[in-house]
Amino acid sequence: MSENVQTAMYEILKKIQAQLVDHDKRFDAVEKRFDELGDLVRKQRRDTAGLLVMAKSITGNFAEELAAIEERVKVLEARGP
Repeated sequence: MSENVQTAMYEILKKIQAQLVDHDKRFDAVEKRFDELGDLVRKQRRDTAGLLVMAKSITGNFAEELAAIEERVKVLEARGP
């Protein structure tokens, strides 16, 4: 009887080990996907930072041009009709 119990126990342990291998493969796949997502997030942050720099440059240029127009309007208004 004890031999049957030991044999059954070894079979159960073998099945557990096989399941652990499967779980390890799944965890590796999940880690790979997280790494890919991390890379994508870093790329999007870099792209967003670039867009922010471009937007600030454009708005700064617009503000300068608007200030120049306002100055010209002031000069014209000062001249009178």
